[in-house]
Amino acid sequence: MTNTVRLNERIKKSGLKKGWIADRLHLSSYGFRRKLWNKSQFKAGEIKMLCELLGIVSLEEISGIFFNDDVDEKTT
Repeated sequence: MTNTVRLNERIKKSGLKKGWIADRLHLSSYGFRRKLWNKSQFKAGEIKMLCELLGIVSLEEISGIFFNDDVDEKTT
């Protein structure tokens, strides 16, 4: 599951707008929000593009954001 809190922090830190990011991922704003809030999953290509856009290079950070099994509804 995606750690929504950590991903939102990275987006905010980057200064990029979520609508612009969604466009780069070829998603609608609604589709991006669904993935951000764990209603559907990011595809591998989308994760790769997000990491490039947000400057995420650490495997530990990638794993902590996109492959976090410890995330629950209260955390997101």
